[in-house]
Amino acid sequence: MASQPPNQPRHFSMIRSFAAADLITLANGMAGMGSIMATVQYVAMGDVGFLWAALSFLPLAMVFDFLDGRVARWRQKGSALGAQLDSLADLISFGVAPATIAFATGMRGGWDALILVYFVSCGLSRLARYNVTAASMSDESGKVRYFEGTPIPTTLLLVAIIAVLVHKGRIGDDLPFGSVMIGPWELHLLVIMFFLSGCAMISKTLRIPKL
Repeated sequence: MASQPPNQPRHFSMIRSFAAADLITLANGMAGMGSIMATVQYVAMGDVGFLWAALSFLPLAMVFDFLDGRVARWRQKGSALGAQLDSLADLISFGVAPATIAFATGMRGGWDALILVYFVSCGLSRLARYNVTAASMSDESGKVRYFEGTPIPTTLLLVAIIAVLVHKGRIGDDLPFGSVMIGPWELHLLVIMFFLSGCAMISKTLRIPKL
């Protein structure tokens, strides 16, 4: 059997090059995608158990998001690839997944959808801004001193609110605060919390110390 030329990339060479922290970051993204898939299954079947699964995946994603940075610093193997993976995983778990859950639990009006798209776009913009400004905001040790705007994992607060509503049976047509018709589209007032969260993420004046 012919041997592989020494300079030819091996199969799955990118995956083989991942550090332990990168694999934990991937687990974050997989948890977020698991939440989205469980949400879609809830919409398709109406089984609230899938909705609880979707909600449960996101705190798990938060645990992975917490661990990857610690492991990278412990093993001293941080990388530019890891930073990009982290942002992409966070967008899935703390941007797209919460918006999907909101839509599935009743925020389905035309204005609701527009606000949820805005919310995800704010999360995307906030993560991109962090990636290009992290160096300028770092102290002498290389640690970022503060966040401009709220970090995207804070959207778990919105997920927690929805979890309480699921527990109380206040979803679908029973969402708190009701809805209003503005022009041809419906707006559920509860979706405003996603609008405010999006605005907080892209704020340049709101500075959150990084612990």
